[in-house]
Amino acid sequence: MAVAWYLRLSASLLTLLTLLLVAGCGGGSDLPPRTAETPAAGTTPPPGTSSGSTTGGGDSAGDSVEGDINAAVSVTNAYWQTHWAELFTGAYNPPQVLGPYDGAAADVPSCGGTPLPNDNAVYCPDGDFVAWDMDLMRWGHERGDAWVYLVIAHEWGHAVQNRLDAGLVDLARELQADCLAGAVLFGAAKDKTLTFEDGDTDELADALTALADKTPWTNTSDHGDASQRVSYFSRGAQSGVKRCLPNAGQ
Repeated sequence: MAVAWYLRLSASLLTLLTLLLVAGCGGGSDLPPRTAETPAAGTTPPPGTSSGSTTGGGDSAGDSVEGDINAAVSVTNAYWQTHWAELFTGAYNPPQVLGPYDGAAADVPSCGGTPLPNDNAVYCPDGDFVAWDMDLMRWGHERGDAWVYLVIAHEWGHAVQNRLDAGLVDLARELQADCLAGAVLFGAAKDKTLTFEDGDTDELADALTALADKTPWTNTSDHGDASQRVSYFSRGAQSGVKRCLPNAGQ
């Protein structure tokens, strides 16, 4: 069913992430620059789709930030749709995909009456949707295409948390979402809906670092520092979704 989308990450990523935990991670924490032509939020497309065009096969899906966003949404949704019944009770119902918005616009969408945050990506439990400021995505995509896969898989992880019994949701919700993102991306590779290639190996560790605490667009102490984020992501990547649940063993 799924096309093999190409995310340029090395197959030795897990080893390198472990080394990064010991040696420390690189990466900057500058604010994403404002752009003059950030698209306003559009209508909500069906889950697993996007309002932009999608090109399948080869590296063409990674030629633009929009193409990588489309691929990341498709891959993430396909993983949960395929494996939900193996992991949890009940049916899988994906979140809506609000998609791109401009956090600086006067008509920025809201979540529970609060405008969506500038230069950020969110899951809104009130509306059960995922959305992202395109400035954040464009800025991160310039660092590497792995950025958008991580952001979307992470926010989708929050949607999954919202569907679980409270006992399955870790108190460290943000770090659990990182763990779920790792499980999804590496699980998708096993499913052959996502292909890992050599090159750009440091992108993912860089993204986890740039999105860690003490950045202008996250609240202190809610996402964890770089080493914690890499550790939780690696946990899910190595051992799958069940390893991300409380009392699964440390």
